[in-house]
Amino acid sequence: MHVLVTGGTGFIGRPLCAALLGRDYEVTVLTRNGGKARDLPFGTRVAMKMDGIGGYDALINLAGENLAEHRWNEERLQQFTDSRVQVTRRMVDHLRNTEDRPRVIVSGSAIGWYGARGDEALSEHSTSGGYDEFQSQLCRAWEAEARKAEKLGVRVCLLRTGLVLERDGGPLAKMLPAFRMGLGGPLGNGRQWMSWIHREDLVAMILWLLDNERCKGVYNGTAPEPVTNAQFARELGRALGKPALLPMPGWVLKTMVGGMADLLLTGQKVLPQRAREEGFAFRYPELPGALAAILP
Repeated sequence: MHVLVTGGTGFIGRPLCAALLGRDYEVTVLTRNGGKARDLPFGTRVAMKMDGIGGYDALINLAGENLAEHRWNEERLQQFTDSRVQVTRRMVDHLRNTEDRPRVIVSGSAIGWYGARGDEALSEHSTSGGYDEFQSQLCRAWEAEARKAEKLGVRVCLLRTGLVLERDGGPLAKMLPAFRMGLGGPLGNGRQWMSWIHREDLVAMILWLLDNERCKGVYNGTAPEPVTNAQFARELGRALGKPALLPMPGWVLKTMVGGMADLLLTGQKVLPQRAREEGFAFRYPELPGALAAILP
């Protein structure tokens, strides 16, 4: 099988490419960043544009600027949109103009689609909310572009990803320095939900979606046991053998990171209902086990 990956140089893309190569698949990463491409697993092909690739059986679309990388401003918000919505639109436009189409597309999205919903348990059957929230608007537009490939006869899976955990990136890497010094704690009141997933499980879910032709539509890429922010802080402190009692007030966080604070101070209690019902097996369904596997 030949798999084309966008966003293959990122936090999720690199281990995904390694897993695909481990299956003896042919893997091509579409990227404009030749420097980052040097860090890809040995055997990965690199392309700068879709023209001329051809012959790929599956497309995994993980492209998108990191929302947590820098302070938000109007320029950054536009970059977030262009790197997801516009890239996905160009990808589908390219497929529309060729007969050489993949059988399946697994396209990234995020649980921000649901908006801030308090303690409401959310499945793939829940409605969208947060119509005035940037992250919800972004995810709806992103998914709408990917769904256009369905009209071309392509099986489309939309993966709404939660907080992806591993120590070499993502939110956990940003938390670890403070928690290792015993200076960690809840954000704001700590009651907001954190719908997380171990990176290994997320990669496995992407492969599962590729393999199972019955899978199509929306899937939540989250573990079965979400926790509140206060619970997360407590478990992380316990895993490190450190206290986790120092809360960061919401107003301080907003001063530090601006609009991005909304991602950290609000949350969603998202459940992977479809994946569980359709047979996906999580290796790390609960947070203590996930943290034990991640942390030395």
